[in-house]
Amino acid sequence: MATLKGRTALVTGSTGGIGEAFARALAAQGCNVALNGFGEAGAIEELRAGIARDHGVDVVYGGADLANPAEIERMIVAVRARLGSIDVLVNNAVTRHYAPVEAFPVEKWDQALAVNLSAAFHTIRLTLPDMKKRNWGRIINMSSIHATNLVRERVDYMTTKAAILGLTKAVALECAQTGITCNALCPGWVLTPHAERQIARLMAEKSLSRALAIEELVSVRQPSRRPIMPAEVAALGVYLCSDAAANISGAALPIDGAWAVT
Repeated sequence: MATLKGRTALVTGSTGGIGEAFARALAAQGCNVALNGFGEAGAIEELRAGIARDHGVDVVYGGADLANPAEIERMIVAVRARLGSIDVLVNNAVTRHYAPVEAFPVEKWDQALAVNLSAAFHTIRLTLPDMKKRNWGRIINMSSIHATNLVRERVDYMTTKAAILGLTKAVALECAQTGITCNALCPGWVLTPHAERQIARLMAEKSLSRALAIEELVSVRQPSRRPIMPAEVAALGVYLCSDAAANISGAALPIDGAWAVT
């Protein structure tokens, strides 16, 4: 995709799962990539070096804690210094906790608002001026099926993922007469490290094989009866970065095996 060759992408929460898939997919299109996220230093360096080697692009890592706006700003300044202005922004970082509303820890609520929602606001406000100067940019915010299809005891996740849709529409409207688009992706049950923990827990609880645990987890969620792969989500995001998607903005695009229609 010539559109992305030589451009720069910042992908938050990209040391694993969907974010890592985005980093790899964008790099495969010739995009330089800034990784962000937590993890073991050696594993992160191996990931960074591997993506750079496999795709012949520049890849850097910024370990900013996205709950801290000052760290976000320092990271973006550092990315600009190393790779140039950010053309593609993928807001993927997330935190989550499980508890009823009345028992939900206040600090977990505040953390979710900071990481899942406010961090996206800060990355957008800090990268948008350069995008407007070049009259080109792609912003992809990761929402979720749980922005609309609700479950119990996940008030932080559902609230922030619903709010991300509002942020996406607001930015899209303000950028409607520019070459910048802003969209949200709403995945269903994706085979991420979080999903792998769910699988392992069910295997232990019910003495199931991995295949049967996946089947049970998917059967109560997605009519497709199959998990979504991180690379599928990233591929949809890469399409949104293309010239063909220049008039797709403000959308909340499902990739959920028909879950949203049930």
